[in-house]
Amino acid sequence: MAAAVSFYGVPVNLKRRSSTRSVNYVQNVSRRSLSIKCGLDDFIGGDLLKFDLGQWLSDVEEHKALAIYSPHEGGYEGRYLTRLRYQGYHFLDLSARGLGDPETTLTKIHPVCPAHVGKQPIARWYFPPEVDYRLSLLPPSSKGLVVWIIEAKVLSKSELQFLALLPTLRPKVKVIAECGNWRKFVWKPLKEIAGLTDENVANATGSPVMNFR
Repeated sequence: MAAAVSFYGVPVNLKRRSSTRSVNYVQNVSRRSLSIKCGLDDFIGGDLLKFDLGQWLSDVEEHKALAIYSPHEGGYEGRYLTRLRYQGYHFLDLSARGLGDPETTLTKIHPVCPAHVGKQPIARWYFPPEVDYRLSLLPPSSKGLVVWIIEAKVLSKSELQFLALLPTLRPKVKVIAECGNWRKFVWKPLKEIAGLTDENVANATGSPVMNFR
C-alpha cells in the first residue's frame, strides 16, 4: 500500500506521482532525436594536432592585434605561442593586472613606486618604455615583437583600443590579448572587440599626440 500525505485535507499519493513523472520523462527522452557531431581531431587528439595554425599565422600578420579566447583548463595557447616563436618573433609577456595605463607603460618613460613596507622611504623610480626598450634589444634576425597580455578581460574599452592601435604606431609590434575563455581556442581582431573602425585607426595614426616615432 502506497503511503499518502494530506495537504490541507487533500490526500496525495507520493509514490504514484513520482512513478508517473519518471515514465513521462523516459517517454519524452525516447521521442527526441539525439545527434553528436565529431571532427577528425576528436578521434586523434585535438589537444595535440591543431589544424588552424596556418590560419592563426596569417591572421596575426593581417590584423596585427588579436583577442584570443582559450579553454578554462589552459595550456592550448602555448602551441600558438610556440608557432609564432618558430617564425622568429620575440615576446614581451605582461599581465593586465597592475599594468597601469598601457599607453604610458608601453610607449613612454613612466614612474614606478616600489613598496616601502612602512620602513623604507617612499621613492619613485623611472623606467624606459617597455615596448621601445625591447625593440631596441631585438637582434637583426628577429621578425618582430609580440606583446602577449594575459587577463586582458580586466582592461577597459579605451585601454583595449590603444592596444589595437599599438601595431599601427609601432610597425614591428604584434599584440595578443587574452580577453576571456571559450570551449575551444578561438580569436578575433582586437579592433572589433574594442569597437574601433578604420576611420578611428586613420585618425589616431595621423594624430600628433599619439604618433610616437
